[in-house]
Amino acid sequence: MHITPDTLIIFQWGPVSLNATILFTWCVMVLMVVGSWLITRKLSTETHLSRWQNLIEVLVTGMRDEIRDISSQDPGRYLSFVGTLFLFIAVSNLLGIVPGYVPPTSSFSTAAGLALCVFVAVPLYAISQKGLSYLKEYIEPSIFMLPFNIIGEISRTFALAVRLFGNIMSGTIIAAILLGIAPLIFPVLMQVLGLLIGLIQAYIFAILAMVYIAAATHVQRKEGETGRQSEKGDLSDG
Repeated sequence: MHITPDTLIIFQWGPVSLNATILFTWCVMVLMVVGSWLITRKLSTETHLSRWQNLIEVLVTGMRDEIRDISSQDPGRYLSFVGTLFLFIAVSNLLGIVPGYVPPTSSFSTAAGLALCVFVAVPLYAISQKGLSYLKEYIEPSIFMLPFNIIGEISRTFALAVRLFGNIMSGTIIAAILLGIAPLIFPVLMQVLGLLIGLIQAYIFAILAMVYIAAATHVQRKEGETGRQSEKGDLSDG
């Protein structure tokens, strides 16, 4: 039994090797690209919609509502990034029902790569809204806080990766153990439980990513609201 798909070598030619993590990651990406093209190529504005368009609209509306509730901001700015994270992790985990497939999210390298995307996205979103003045927050209230703030960002990213990797990897191992003990009793139950855990982990990862981004971009929004409220007060006084 392979604890991580990184150790499962699919093809090797000299120093070049292809492991299960890389193979299945690309399979998921190709499936998502082709699937999104097939689903969205015939979108309609009529009252009668296809089942696929209904599903897409439910997903997009749900993600927009979640982003709006967390950030209290326009979700359009964050939908593409956070939505892609959720869909990639969810599809990767749901494909676990396919025989021979190993979720790439059970590899720490994949989980770390996704967490690193969040690590980079947080300051980028903050700088895009606040400008380079956002970097001053790393030295507030004193410059001596700089190393602690940096350590906090790194540890938060590491925890995000470990959480995803640990939950998916442990679920795969437990399922393999139970299937070995009682292969006639547990298969269906463990498949259903695995799908549920996979969806929950995708949701948690996307929510935490949005929470981190919202925390970095929230200050400017409050200041903007305060300014608009003061302007309204001045106008009403005038």
